[in-house]
Amino acid sequence: MRHSTKKLDLTGQRFGRLTVLEPAENIGGRTAWLCRCDCGQETAVKTCRLRSGRAVSCGCARRGIENLTYIDGTCVELLRTKTIRRNNTSGVPGVDWRPSKGTWRASICFKGKRYYLGSYHKFEDAVKARQRAKEELHEGFLRTWEAGAKDGNTIF
Repeated sequence: MRHSTKKLDLTGQRFGRLTVLEPAENIGGRTAWLCRCDCGQETAVKTCRLRSGRAVSCGCARRGIENLTYIDGTCVELLRTKTIRRNNTSGVPGVDWRPSKGTWRASICFKGKRYYLGSYHKFEDAVKARQRAKEELHEGFLRTWEAGAKDGNTIF
């Protein structure tokens, strides 16, 4: 029996709501692909999850979330929510404890990128840094988007 040496290429193929864009960095030593979901979100997915049918969306289908508005990798509806992730231990989005450093780290995600805002010895200082970034990035983005939506122009 002869094994094929032809490399698998899933580029352009659809799996549920996912369209494969290009190869991505391996995940846990497994081949992965950068995919765009019909909702607009991009995600890296292992080949085995695509081919087995276990991955059919970025997660929006599983959560029952549809018709979300994504602009440059930012979900407008999620910025408006006050939801805190289940794995958040500080009670403040974007603030986590770094036991190895003995500090609180502040970060914020915006337009598909994570920005680290610094490490702080005081929890309150990390919260203030996160709040400043939220006001500058998220709230400014929402004001601009909402003003454009009212005018019928939502292009950034």
